[in-house]
Amino acid sequence: MTMLPDPATDDTRSLLIVEDDAAFARTLARSFERRGYAVQVAASLEDVTALLPAFSPGYAVVDLKLQGDASGLACVQALHAHDEDMLIVVLTGFASIATAVEAIKLGACHYLAKPSNTDDIEAAFGRAEGTTEVELTNRSTSIKTLEWERIHQVLAETGFNISETARRLGMHRRTLARKLGKQQVK
Repeated sequence: MTMLPDPATDDTRSLLIVEDDAAFARTLARSFERRGYAVQVAASLEDVTALLPAFSPGYAVVDLKLQGDASGLACVQALHAHDEDMLIVVLTGFASIATAVEAIKLGACHYLAKPSNTDDIEAAFGRAEGTTEVELTNRSTSIKTLEWERIHQVLAETGFNISETARRLGMHRRTLARKLGKQQVK
């Protein structure tokens, strides 16, 4: 078993933030810098691949949905391929079981729904290994939740291409866009 670095005691903490919202990325970067991290910011997969030869972070925070129809899952895959020991946390305003599973399969150590703050993210780095102490619930899944999860499963399969997702689900593109715009992530 490999020992993962402890974010509370690691003095050489370097962090890559992959976020296309410049204001949010800047705020998050400042917050982590105040905690002693050396931070670099990237807005796309191309930016990530350009940074990696000169910057090898131990931690990464990746937004699931990047500009256009780009998926942060490709960034997770590239970061994990670059360094299997890197702790990667995926942030998303479009949380679903399908994208969470894919993020973990591709190398993320944790998956958080927005809004999440620096404390939440740093705590997620510390919980990189699974635990059997998670409480199981008996709550049944609603039809709306099942629909939301199916939509996001297909979104992930199509690389977040709205038109292709709507075609595969047999619904009009505007209907899908309206459903995505209405859904509140809790």
